Amino acid sequence: MNDACAYVIFGATGNLATTKLLPALYHLDQAGRLRPGMRIICSGRRPFAAEEWLAQVRDAVTAKARGGLDETLFERFARRVEYFRGDLEDPGLYQRLRERLDEEGAGNIAFYMSIGPDQYGGVISQLGEVGLLGEERGWRRVVIEKPFGHDLSSAADLQRRIGRYLQERQIYRIDHYLGKATVQNVLVFRFANLMMEPVWNRHHIDHVQITHSETLGVGSRAGFYDGTGALRDMIQSHLLQLLTLVAMEPPVSMEAEALRDEKVKVLKSVRPITKAAVHAQAFRAQYAAGEIDGKSVPGYVHEDRVDPRSVTETYAALKLYVDNWRWRGVPFYLRTGKRMAEARSMVSICFRHPPMQLFRGTQVECMSPNWILLGIQPEESLRIQLTAKQPGLEMRTRQISLDAHFRGDESETSDAYEDLLLDVILGDRSLFLRYDEVEFAWRVVEPVLDVWAVERDFIPTYPAGSWGPREARRLFDREEHRWRHSLDPNSAAHEARY
Repeated sequence: MNDACAYVIFGATGNLATTKLLPALYHLDQAGRLRPGMRIICSGRRPFAAEEWLAQVRDAVTAKARGGLDETLFERFARRVEYFRGDLEDPGLYQRLRERLDEEGAGNIAFYMSIGPDQYGGVISQLGEVGLLGEERGWRRVVIEKPFGHDLSSAADLQRRIGRYLQERQIYRIDHYLGKATVQNVLVFRFANLMMEPVWNRHHIDHVQITHSETLGVGSRAGFYDGTGALRDMIQSHLLQLLTLVAMEPPVSMEAEALRDEKVKVLKSVRPITKAAVHAQAFRAQYAAGEIDGKSVPGYVHEDRVDPRSVTETYAALKLYVDNWRWRGVPFYLRTGKRMAEARSMVSICFRHPPMQLFRGTQVECMSPNWILLGIQPEESLRIQLTAKQPGLEMRTRQISLDAHFRGDESETSDAYEDLLLDVILGDRSLFLRYDEVEFAWRVVEPVLDVWAVERDFIPTYPAGSWGPREARRLFDREEHRWRHSLDPNSAAHEARY
């Protein structure tokens, strides 16, 4: 059982808090993971009375409650919740908050920044000035959502600013995309199965693909997204994190710092992209009008709150090389896109082609390589694609797969935020980013961002509902390389089609 604490949520009336954080805390309470004395203080600007706010919380929790809302449990949960009105720009908010926390006798406090990235520095500075970040009477932890900075320079500036008040061990940079189940599944598959280690290297693996595709457009995030783009939004954070899990060396333990040390080594080993190589290693595009699920959707520049002259990318693809002993020469292809044919996150590991001399003189003319496919979303699964002989007298082959689903149909899924919010209370930093991870991830993408920033006249497009622009194939090292769109072993042969 964990220590009691107060969870202070800044921006509690926003979408993140109401759709993710409050339901996650309710489910943690349902699971018996919150101490009886724990308080949840929800800070926002809106003039809610206590009853009005609890009605908002009830609606938020009801919409997400697994198995329906438990009235008895909700009554207990509601007693933890308090609304604390105030403007983040008002210094008086923080002094009043300190007085309220002192009344509660709160020793351990977690502050969740469910606010805009441009407000992180100011809020943390104000908390520090009123003495709410000192650890004289208990721990203080601050949770920061991505993005951590807009580029390398702004990330460094933010780190310097909050570093005046916080030690690194107090900062929890959250990446909800990598929930505990995802990370643990990848690590267990890699390091608990000894048969994989001898082939997990450049001698046997041809290339690696990491894909995150969405059918959604920018929606209500248009204001934020138009100044961000797909490279910053997804590749710099989520997909580079997946790359580190696939490519890292075995850590000495599952302890947080040991895991993060190995991830940083991978990022340090990524071959720098020179400005002259940007067009050979990076590609961007923007979705045009098309169809999603049989319905017409507008192009990006016709979305609400998007500049019609915008060249912000909604599709980004990157080719990286990890220049260490294990991976030298193996291309890692990363891609992400909005308004694509399917919503899917997966890691596809393609092995080298087998030598064909053995089958000379038979009807086996072209043999597909083996693949290991890690499904991240929507299904969590593992598939190993193998070649087998077709039944019959002739020597013909077919593709088969060994399938393992990480969750059975009967298993109850939990949201990634439940694990992450609990880890903050427990002080487990293994799923959170250390600053040097953030820094080296920005170093990987910064040359690409710099070149794209001055190329403002034109951006290629792709139809909404497709698998992206055909021109992205120029990144491949070899003609036979194709984007892998599916976990289906029989689909690889025709996946060059867009």
